[in-house]
Amino acid sequence: MVDLYQEFENSRLFHQGRIDRRSADALVGIAAGITADNNVSQQEAEFLKHWIETNLNHYADPVVNILYRRLADMLSDNVLDPAESAELLSMLRQFSGLEIAAATHVQRPSSLPLDQPPPLLDWQDRAFMFTGVMAYGPRKNCESLVTERGGRISPSVSKKLNFLIVGSIGNDQWLHSNYGTKIKKAVELRESGAPIAIISEDYWQAQIFP
Repeated sequence: MVDLYQEFENSRLFHQGRIDRRSADALVGIAAGITADNNVSQQEAEFLKHWIETNLNHYADPVVNILYRRLADMLSDNVLDPAESAELLSMLRQFSGLEIAAATHVQRPSSLPLDQPPPLLDWQDRAFMFTGVMAYGPRKNCESLVTERGGRISPSVSKKLNFLIVGSIGNDQWLHSNYGTKIKKAVELRESGAPIAIISEDYWQAQIFP
């Protein structure tokens, strides 16, 4: 699996990073507060980036890496567009959800409902959608790899979707994260006969980088 920005080196899940407990708790609270209205504004994203720079300057930690690097990338052009806002919302919900699940001992599923065996990827005119946090990098970079090969990016989970790709970071939390609803809907459509395949980022990367 390609970890394009080396964000997750020496780490399995970003909630396991060894950062100051009080700062980590504060970061979880901020993430939960920002996502409470189901939207992340540019002002909120800029605030979060500044807060991390001020309070968590040891960026070697995987928690700080995933948030800070993606925030810096999203705000590099001084504009948080709707797609970036949606991706950031998913990331922050997942981050705060991971901490909440760990603190409350919520029972988590051990596996994802991936297609077994995974299908051969057919790129031309096929509809793809990404959900969760991708180890490869920002979602727009992943989408570019698809469109370069003739594929299309779907705006939602529907019968017109061909492949739902689940990000590798923290994906064992799928029922407790924002992107769990997309997976559940894809499963329902798949079971009703729709030609939707649910595949892992690992498998997708293996097809991109054979």
